[in-house]
Amino acid sequence: MTVVGAVDCGTNSIRLLVARASSAGGVVGTSAADRGAARSADRVADERSEEASPSADRVVDEPSEEAYRDHPPPHLVDIHREMRVVRLGQGVDATGEFAPEAIERTRAALADYVDIMVSAGVERVRMVATSATRDAANRDDFFAMTADLLGRVVEGACAEVITGDEEARLSFRGAVGELDPASGPFVVTDLGGGSTEVVVGDAQGVTAAHSADIGCVRLTERCLPSDPPTEAEITAAHDFARTRLAEAFATVPVEGARTWVGVAGTMTTLSAVGAGLTAYDPEVIHLSRISLGDLDAVCHRLIGMTRAERAALGPMHPGRVDVIGGGALVTMELARVLRDRTAITELVVSEHDILDGIALGLLD
Repeated sequence: MTVVGAVDCGTNSIRLLVARASSAGGVVGTSAADRGAARSADRVADERSEEASPSADRVVDEPSEEAYRDHPPPHLVDIHREMRVVRLGQGVDATGEFAPEAIERTRAALADYVDIMVSAGVERVRMVATSATRDAANRDDFFAMTADLLGRVVEGACAEVITGDEEARLSFRGAVGELDPASGPFVVTDLGGGSTEVVVGDAQGVTAAHSADIGCVRLTERCLPSDPPTEAEITAAHDFARTRLAEAFATVPVEGARTWVGVAGTMTTLSAVGAGLTAYDPEVIHLSRISLGDLDAVCHRLIGMTRAERAALGPMHPGRVDVIGGGALVTMELARVLRDRTAITELVVSEHDILDGIALGLLD
């Protein structure tokens, strides 16, 4: 089977997924335990036979609901999945350029990722760069570095800047692949370091998408310098987030959405803290649900904490300690709009996002 490598380089982190297509159908609407059992069975099946049928490996781009139920699109089998916080977007909002130390942190992480991909036998690779790279004046230095490293995996490979619209569509594809299409239409929000994508769609695909210039790093750097934030800073941050998100919600009609899916590190961290986990557990977090009331309570709690108090939380990644308050504020504004405009009462948190969308695209 073809092995693919997907790299997502955002404002706050760089992430890698090495994967191949499953030999079985997608896992839709199952519990974490059932999904784990299905993945284990899939690994056994693949060890017995590396040649899956053409129909089993075909990625369906735009299935009808009936076709989806009869022949669900294959899920990915992870070979390696990793995230490192490199803060590539450090200071970009203020200076308009990448800091040399930020490029070096990213280079070191990508060099390790390249070693992993070469060892895994990756045949196709795609690296996308999002919000911070769109804004940086010295982005050519960044691209030269990625070309030098990725060329070891596939000759001529280089990072590419994708538009906010494509970022949104890739996130949507990755986020809803394991959800029952009957629970759509879906609104997917991908809350990153520098931007937040708001996407609406169903089993037929995306119907509307918008990328807003607001994320956990951008909001923290602009509005939340104190530890903990002052009431005045929190009010200003809410106002700023509300203004930036207003453009997205003016463009994307969320009124008919039935299920809210949140992806990326802020959302998964909120789920982990809300569930009271003592350590980060992706199997528990993936497709977990949290009511909007409980979500607000978790967000309020994190915003009011000091950095030291956040760092002491078991599931908190060290690189997210200083920006999770900003992410929580953006999440509260997203929830406020969805509570006002839809009948949605909970957030579904997915570990699968733009990385999975990129990987699936490489298998098309």
